[in-house]
Parts: sequence; C-alpha cells; structure tokens
Amino acid sequence: MNKVLIIVTGLLLPAIGLAAGGEYAYPDDKIEIDWSDKAAMQRGARSFVNYCMGCHSASYSRYNRVGEDLGIPEDLVRENLIFTTEASGAKTKVGALMKNAMTPEYAEQAFGIVPPDLSLVARSRGVDWLYNYLRGFYVDEIRDGLGVNNGVFANVGMPHVLADLQGLQAPKYQTVTDSNGNEHEVIVGFDLIKPGSLSKSEYDQTIHDLVAFLDYIAEPYKQTRKNVGTGVIIFLLAFLVLAYFLKKEYWKDVH
Repeated sequence: MNKVLIIVTGLLLPAIGLAAGGEYAYPDDKIEIDWSDKAAMQRGARSFVNYCMGCHSASYSRYNRVGEDLGIPEDLVRENLIFTTEASGAKTKVGALMKNAMTPEYAEQAFGIVPPDLSLVARSRGVDWLYNYLRGFYVDEIRDGLGVNNGVFANVGMPHVLADLQGLQAPKYQTVTDSNGNEHEVIVGFDLIKPGSLSKSEYDQTIHDLVAFLDYIAEPYKQTRKNVGTGVIIFLLAFLVLAYFLKKEYWKDVH
C-alpha cells in the first residue's frame, strides 16, 4: 500500500552540525553494497516508492529501466512500484520517469521548499552517510512541529517517516573533551522508548536495502563500468607484454 507521507525539507541540504557536539555524529557505521544482490535492491525499491515518493522523486530513472535492471517483470512493476497517475487520471506508464504527484507549486506552498530529488543522493552524500542518517532519528520534544532530531544531521527539517517501522528512540549522551580542551555532550547510543513493527536488525536491513536501491539509481552503470574497466586493464597489460616481445624481436639485430 502506498504511503503518501509528508517529507519536508532537508535530505540534501547542508548540515548545520553533525550532532549535539557539532563535530561528532552517531551512528557512524560502514556498509558494503553488494550489486549482485538484486533481491535487496528490489526490496529497497519497494521501500522507496512506499515511504519516499510521497514527496521526493527519482526523476533520472524510469520504472521500466529499474524493472529491467533489477529483474522485476513489467506487470509487477505496474502493480507494486507505480502508484501515481497522469494528468488525465490514468495510471502512470511503466516507461515514465519516477516522479511523484506533487507539483513544485504545491510543495512551495506546503513546505516552503521543494523536497529534493533523490536520484543522485547516494553519490552526493555516500551510502554510509545515508545508512546512518536514516537510522539516526531520535525524539526531541524541543523541536516544535517535528518532535524529532537526528544524530547525523542535526536540526534536520525532515520528520521521521519510518518511525512506524523503527519505533521511537531517545539519545544517550556522554561528555567528551576535544583536542582543544573543550567539553561536548555527544550522542553515544539510543534507548528504544516505543517499539516499531520491526526489530533493530530487521530495520537495519530495511535501511540497508533502501540505500542499496539509492546507490543503484545514482549510477545504474556502476557495475558495468567496473567490469569494462577491469577488462581494459587486462587488455592493456596483455598488450604491454606483446609490445615488449615485439620490440625485442625488431631490435634483436641492431647493435
């Protein structure tokens, strides 16, 4: 079921600070994206259209291209990934760009800014940043309207749209002293205060899959590029050996 959720400003806007202490951020984990795991990217695509496309678009991608690359038949793409309609009221065609139904004019009126397109967010931010950001929301009652903050992107303008999956968490702070002798209160962990529908490991896997999909749409040819690059290097090395022996053959009678 498509969840048209209000996602306001912030995913691509520059961070004012990283966390409570400014130079520190939590969580700060590393992930690896397995491009051969198409099932993970399929699950990520499902999460993207259900939780992100209410306000964000991926307008550099087409539904049918995503289906072809990730091994999703067109009928399943129509049924499970397309929830928008055209101006005529007909369901968006499978060959259309992945744009949401929100007009820029409405977004400006409702949020004061047009939510950013997420086509290239994995390249601009990096997969580690995205993974930590989407797991870093915590309750902050001081923030009127949103009621949440983020350990990676302090004072972010986006609500926690995945709270029904992750639940709500409160930060655990610790005082640290930097190299200049200044003390900072930094987040070192979270306590779950309201469970979501997923366990921590399930939620982490959901976010990993979503980030894998965002990494894919940011550069669909990445794996092809790497394969071609490897082939070119192998060819050049083989040609270098051939050229060396050819040179020796041509110059063997020259004294």
